Amino acid sequence: IDADIGDATLASPRDGRIQFRVAEPGEVLAGGGRVLNLVDLGDVYMTFFLSTGQAGRVAIGSDVRLVLDAAPQYIIPAKVTFVADVAQFTPKTVETEEERLKLMFRIKAHIAPELLRKYIQQVKTGLPGVAYVRLDPQAEWPASLKGKLVQ
Repeated sequence: IDADIGDATLASPRDGRIQFRVAEPGEVLAGGGRVLNLVDLGDVYMTFFLSTGQAGRVAIGSDVRLVLDAAPQYIIPAKVTFVADVAQFTPKTVETEEERLKLMFRIKAHIAPELLRKYIQQVKTGLPGVAYVRLDPQAEWPASLKGKLVQ
């Protein structure tokens, strides 16, 4: 009986939140079949785009401040973890400087796992918002991005 219970017990490979059920109770699945869609709340980031001139100045590890539309009163600290090596919105031919200004690069800013664990009940994925990047590490954040910093 213990072996049957062990075989029928679902275990997640990581912490997360169930987004939706893929298989219904009583449904027969093949080995490795999907039962639930799980959102990994330990890996939360915002993707945003910057122009060529700005993206070229962003370093991995640069400070970012995220302000979510759902909670504009909070400022969430993050760090740049990815800068695309290829422009996303590239015209077919880039002939002039004006056209090159249209190039946009994808950037990812991750929220620290410790901060996510601290506020795990409030963490949501897919929320829209605005990302502010400090291109100059010596520059001070504006007053509007200093207060209410989530820690």
